[in-house]
Amino acid sequence: MIPGVLTVAGSDSGGGAGIQADLKTMLALGVHGMSVVTAVTAQNSLGVQGAWELPVEAVRAQYRSVVDDIGVQAVKTGMLASAELVEAVADLIAGTDAPAVVDPVGVSKHGDALLAASALDSVRSKLLPVATVATPNLDEVAQITGLRVESEREMRPAAAAVLEYGPRWVLIKGGHLPGDAVDLLTDGSEEHWLRAPRHDNRHTHGTGCTLASAIASGLAKGRSVPEAVAAAKEYVTGAVAAGFALGGGIGPVDHGWRFRGDV
Repeated sequence: MIPGVLTVAGSDSGGGAGIQADLKTMLALGVHGMSVVTAVTAQNSLGVQGAWELPVEAVRAQYRSVVDDIGVQAVKTGMLASAELVEAVADLIAGTDAPAVVDPVGVSKHGDALLAASALDSVRSKLLPVATVATPNLDEVAQITGLRVESEREMRPAAAAVLEYGPRWVLIKGGHLPGDAVDLLTDGSEEHWLRAPRHDNRHTHGTGCTLASAIASGLAKGRSVPEAVAAAKEYVTGAVAAGFALGGGIGPVDHGWRFRGDV
C-alpha cells in the first residue's frame, strides 16, 4: 500500500503554494496525496487578488468522503481562513487516528492575510491541541504568542510558548532570520536544531506548505517526528535552491528538483 496523506488547505491558482504545492510534494516523496479544499484564491507571483472560503459543510463532506472510504496515514492543514473552519477541521482531526501536521497559515509570502483575526483564538484553543507537529514561521509565532523572535536564542522561549497550546511537537522556522536557515524542533524535553545554508534565491513561494507536507509524508511512512522533519528539511532546502522565476514577482520552489536531471 502507498501511504495516503490528506491536505486540508486553500487552492493557489498560481500553483506555487496551497494544495497544489502539497500534492506536488506528496508525489515527489512517494505518497498518495488527497485534498480537502477550504478556500479558493485568485493568486499569482505578485500576490493574492481574491479569496473565497468554502462553506463548513463542504469542507466536512470532503474530509469524511476521503477518510471514511480511503483512510489516511497523515493529515496536513494549511489555510483555514475563519474560526468556523478552524473549529470544524480541528474536530475532524481529533476523530481521525493519524498524525496531523498543522501549518498555522496567517499571511501569504506577499503579506496578504489568509486567516481572520477572529480565528486566532480558535487556532490556539482548538487546532494546536490536536497537532502532532505545529510548524509556525516567525510571523505566525508572533500572531499566536505575541513573542517577536529576532535572534536564534529567542527561538527556544518561542517554542515553549507555542507548546503551551498543546501540540506534541513544534517546529519554529527561523528562515526569516539572517544567516543560515535554522529551525528548532522540540517537544519540550528534547531539542533538534536543523541548519541548512541560505540560498541566494528570491523564488521561495510555497516554502511553508511544502515543508509541512513533506513532514506529513514522512510521518505517513512511519518515520518518527525528528526523522520526518530532518528529511523534510533536506527536501525543502533542495527545492528552495532550485526555485525558479514565474510571472513578474516571487516564483515557486521547485517541487520536482530531484527529478530534473532525468528530463
